Formats: sequence, C-alpha cells, structure tokens
Amino acid sequence: MQKPSFSTRDMTVAAGIAALYAALTLLFAAISYGPVQFRIAEALTILPILLPQAIPGLTLGCLLANLLGSATPWDVVFGTLATLLAALLTRRFRKNMWLAAAMPVISNAVIIGLVLHFTLADVLLLPTMGSVGLGQAVVVYGLGIPLLLALRRIPLFRSLGEDAHDRQ
Repeated sequence: MQKPSFSTRDMTVAAGIAALYAALTLLFAAISYGPVQFRIAEALTILPILLPQAIPGLTLGCLLANLLGSATPWDVVFGTLATLLAALLTRRFRKNMWLAAAMPVISNAVIIGLVLHFTLADVLLLPTMGSVGLGQAVVVYGLGIPLLLALRRIPLFRSLGEDAHDRQ
C-alpha cells in the first residue's frame, strides 16, 4: 500500500507550527502589527528549509493570527498569501540557507508594504516596505537562522523533514 502524501504525522507537525505561529504573534501583538513590526513568529518562516510541513503550518498560523489580531481584511488575505509565497520560495531555495531566508523578508516587505500603504492613511510606500523588510530581516536572520541551526542538530527534526521529503 502506498503511503499518503500528507500523513497524520505531517498534519500534526503543520498544526503545531500553525499554533505556535499564531500564539507568538498574538502574545507579542504590540509589535506584530502595523507599519513598524517585529513579528517574533516570523522566525519560524525559516522552517520550510527543514520541514515541508511548515508550508501549510505557517500559512494557517498567519491566517489565524491575522484573523484574531489584524484590523483589516486586506491584511488577512494578503498577509496570508505573502506567508504562503514566502514559505514556498523558502522551501524552493532550501539548499542555500541565506537565500532561502531572504524569501520571507522580500515577500513581506513588498506585499505587506503595499497593503499598509493602501490601507493606512499617510503611510508612504517605500519607507513602509523598508520598515517591514528591516523588521523581517532582523527576526528571520537574528532569530530564525539560529533556530534553524539548532533544530538541524536534533535528530527528531531531521527525521520529520526527511520522512515528508521521501514521500514527495
């Protein structure tokens, strides 16, 4: 019998990542939303390098966090799409950790910068993109890369990623 392409174990891993992302975003809500943001949960956006299950997990986590904490429907829709795009690109470029880490920075800077520019009064586009990108880079490179390096040393995380990769 052929193994399912997305097992119960994979769904559990994705759900755990979604819950952690949403919880961290809401716990640090004061710095997670707005033109100047340091969304601590974005450190998790590096996880698709190691775990393909992180792609749906991050997407769902972002959707939940934005539904529960965001002021605009635009942020719910486009913020979630930015996270999905970033997760897919991060996974695609997983062989180069530094390039892969740039994907959530660029995706969020452009997409969230545009959303904030068009939904908030007096928010200039390029400074907003720069601010979002800078906050994202600090979190992804400052917290996400060390997190990834630590998780790579834990056999359980390596096996979770390898199991899912073998079925693809």
